[in-house]
Amino acid sequence: MFEIGRDIFKHGFTGAPNNKAGHRRLRAIYYVFVAAFVVFALRTIWLGIEGTDKSRLAGNSGEWAVQRADIVDRNGDILAKNVMSGRIVLRPPRVKDIDGAANAIHSAMPYEFTVADALKLINSGRKFISLKNFASDAELAVIESADIAGLDVEPVQMRRYPKRRLFSHVVGFVGVDGHGLEGAELIYDDYLRENTSPLRLSLDARIQSVFYEQLSQAMQLYEAKAAMGLLMNSQTGEMIAMVSLPDFDPENRQLDPVRNRMFMPLRGVFEMGSIFKIFNTAMAMENGIDKEYYIAEPFVIPDKFGRVAARVTDLRSFKPPRPNLTIEEIMMYSCNVGSAQIALELPDGTQQEFFHRLHLDDALDLDFGRTEHPLLPDKWGPVERATMSYGHGISVTPMHLLLAVNAMTNGGIYIYPTLLRRGVGVVHGQRVLSAEISARLRQIMLQVAEETSGRQARIAGIQIGGKTATAEKYVNGRIDHRKNLTAFVGIFPASAPQYTILVILDEPQATAAAHGVRTAAYNAVPTTGKILDSILPLLFE
Repeated sequence: MFEIGRDIFKHGFTGAPNNKAGHRRLRAIYYVFVAAFVVFALRTIWLGIEGTDKSRLAGNSGEWAVQRADIVDRNGDILAKNVMSGRIVLRPPRVKDIDGAANAIHSAMPYEFTVADALKLINSGRKFISLKNFASDAELAVIESADIAGLDVEPVQMRRYPKRRLFSHVVGFVGVDGHGLEGAELIYDDYLRENTSPLRLSLDARIQSVFYEQLSQAMQLYEAKAAMGLLMNSQTGEMIAMVSLPDFDPENRQLDPVRNRMFMPLRGVFEMGSIFKIFNTAMAMENGIDKEYYIAEPFVIPDKFGRVAARVTDLRSFKPPRPNLTIEEIMMYSCNVGSAQIALELPDGTQQEFFHRLHLDDALDLDFGRTEHPLLPDKWGPVERATMSYGHGISVTPMHLLLAVNAMTNGGIYIYPTLLRRGVGVVHGQRVLSAEISARLRQIMLQVAEETSGRQARIAGIQIGGKTATAEKYVNGRIDHRKNLTAFVGIFPASAPQYTILVILDEPQATAAAHGVRTAAYNAVPTTGKILDSILPLLFE
């Protein structure tokens, strides 16, 4: 080495002219260095690829390792996430140590495979067998420590839903190929597959959990068939909570009936009862009706021959303060007889135009799905006009109702909802009602919550406006007086609403918790009150 170093120092890399031995030594060293460099380079590239794979798969930090973006709530709480796991695979043609492989398979998965079972698979002649997807760490460790050719561990990604049932309808789930099948997983499938940054929803997991807990308890207390709850930001259209019960486990869907996957706020169509009196009152105000109506007796609607076509009555529990009521009082005391008279005094075509204005006559294409189409009457005669004034004879989805009420009370602007978190800024909508009439409706709804059927929704420190509904259901084309749907829609703060809430119970029973009755004031309203009591500190923190 000293001779080589001296030659390089004295003569450079070419060596002395007559120094053949030096030339040979330099050439030999040159080839050694070239060979070492090639080996080093190839090894570096290999280790880089292998190491990068391992770090990405193990740490899940590399961009391309995430095959599907996370879904998070408005605060960054994870609702759906791909988690790295491993699967155990067998390639029988590559197995040389047959006994060792069979023992390793049995040791790793003793309850799934006996040694005899493993030997059959190894000798099956098949080229590839997936022994277990999403194996546990202990199972993977046994296979890896065995280190047998043909028996391998392969990385695999698994979609997990940390909140499980809490967001099952809204978030949805993916199929075995990793593509979305329902909910946000389906609606935003392209984004989730093509991006690594999380999809941030407008929902708040804390608020959602309160709705879920209280609606679940309400179903038990009142022995209801189903329950729904919606909360929307009145000004931005952001959905803060959406719960539909019964539900399902997105990670174990086979445990629940397929019918539980129906998201009722969008897919269920119901007669919504007296909440429609909000719309009837708005129409009366728009058309300048300012009078009192006699409501102490049933209202008879005659047909074209003067015979009784229909008789409008109120619930037996209805106790008007006096025989004649104003349009505001008719809504406040939820009077069917008065509502029917108002509807028949409206100009022809008013209801059709107003319902069209509120999109109550067509399916809604929302950024998180399409609603069912409302069911409207085939003809629009006096009987139909009268009954629709108090929410009978027309069926809509809960989402239709929520958006229409929100437009009536937020100043008169119809805003389409969104499941995505919106930034601060102006949200454009369509004016459907004057600000003055909207303010008058809010005042009536405040009185409902303070003085009549909505009192159990009151919360100290904030004014709540609301309207109740109790609608008997049709079974086989006839009204079943034993089955009804109850609901409460609320706005708060009532003077300048920031949020609109809707709570629905389907077929509640006259239980002791409801004082032996099935009306909204004794089930949907107290349920809403409990929800509001828990979420207000979170909404206005």
